[in-house]
Amino acid sequence: MSSVPMAHGLLLAGVLFGLGLVGVVARRNIVFMLLSIEVMLNAAGLAFVVAGSRWGQADGQAMFLLILAMAAAEVSVGLALLIQLHRRFKTVDVDAASNLQG
Repeated sequence: MSSVPMAHGLLLAGVLFGLGLVGVVARRNIVFMLLSIEVMLNAAGLAFVVAGSRWGQADGQAMFLLILAMAAAEVSVGLALLIQLHRRFKTVDVDAASNLQG
């Protein structure tokens, strides 16, 4: 079984995190923003797993499980906000949320 160099894994995690960050900043649709946040969390998890495998420790995998649990909580809260935003403003555009009038 061949091993992937740590630099390659961290580079991939950095690229994924950057793509997620661009998605959060550039998009105005809440669904795409939630997906971009998920990509960023998975990139952080990948960095933990790569670092843990480099030193032969299971700590990176344990941190990835914590990140997955946090991502599940983020998705549930985000989707609840999405449903409320759609019910109230009939859109999923983030700019509509800045209008806090009834």
